[in-house]
Amino acid sequence: MMDIFSEIDLKTAQTEAEWLARLDEIADELGAFTPLGAHHAAFFADGDDTLLVSFEVIGEIRAQSPDHCPRALGIAHRHGWSCLTILARENRFYRDSEVLDFFDAQIDTSFFDSFRRVLFFGTGPQGYAACTFSLAAPGATVLAIAPQATLDPEIVPWEHRFTWQRRLDFRSRFGYAPDMLDGARNAFVIYDPAQMHDAMHAALFRKPFVTMMRCPAFGEETVAALDRMRLVDLLIEAAIRGRLSPARFADMMRRRREDGAYLRALVSRTVERNHPALTVIAAQHALARHDSRALRRTLASMQDRLDEMQD
Repeated sequence: MMDIFSEIDLKTAQTEAEWLARLDEIADELGAFTPLGAHHAAFFADGDDTLLVSFEVIGEIRAQSPDHCPRALGIAHRHGWSCLTILARENRFYRDSEVLDFFDAQIDTSFFDSFRRVLFFGTGPQGYAACTFSLAAPGATVLAIAPQATLDPEIVPWEHRFTWQRRLDFRSRFGYAPDMLDGARNAFVIYDPAQMHDAMHAALFRKPFVTMMRCPAFGEETVAALDRMRLVDLLIEAAIRGRLSPARFADMMRRRREDGAYLRALVSRTVERNHPALTVIAAQHALARHDSRALRRTLASMQDRLDEMQD
């Protein structure tokens, strides 16, 4: 695989069309590339009997990945796994008929039956897709970070973040994500309870085989925070090997203690909640790891307030 990537460089593609054309060339060597209408495509790389299924957005791959390579392909390559990535040009929640037909075809051909282990992974709208299309692979594991359950206005009338996508059909095949998980061996939903909409969606996934994993106070970009701490790939690897658990997740979350952005947010929350003593403790901890003029000012101010309270 390394030879084909040295020959075909995704990073230097000037346009999305050129990037897709190069990915198609790579697929000629590794597996298959299947356009799915105007907005989606499926990339398959053949490996061993472990399959990582992911849902990714082309613009995000090209903006965030150093080598412009789909996340699943990079992880699968490191471990020798197979991978199937459903690529989206825009955020349509994978509701196009061509995507639905593609998964129906995989069911008809028993594609997923040829793999010993299957993990469906996605974040946000891609997490919705990971949950809903896992129905095509009974016995699979699902890892979804801040997924939506549906955009059906009758079920989630409070969801206004995805204005035009609410007009898409969420009632036909592969529609309501929590119900589509019924065939999964287990599923993990990671979310920040401080994010109201994410928490409300997560509440709709309450089934016995769904493990809810809370990562409080990460902020709106839960995935960005996990990526910043280099945890997303570790979560995928643990889930696909059957080693992900609440205890393992809690152990991973200890990395927050060294993350500058998280520590600064923690200090800000203690200030907002008017807890000067806690603010001093949090600011001292943050400064011990990441020096900041703003943190030093906050610490000095809170110490002055504590001195006044003690006088």
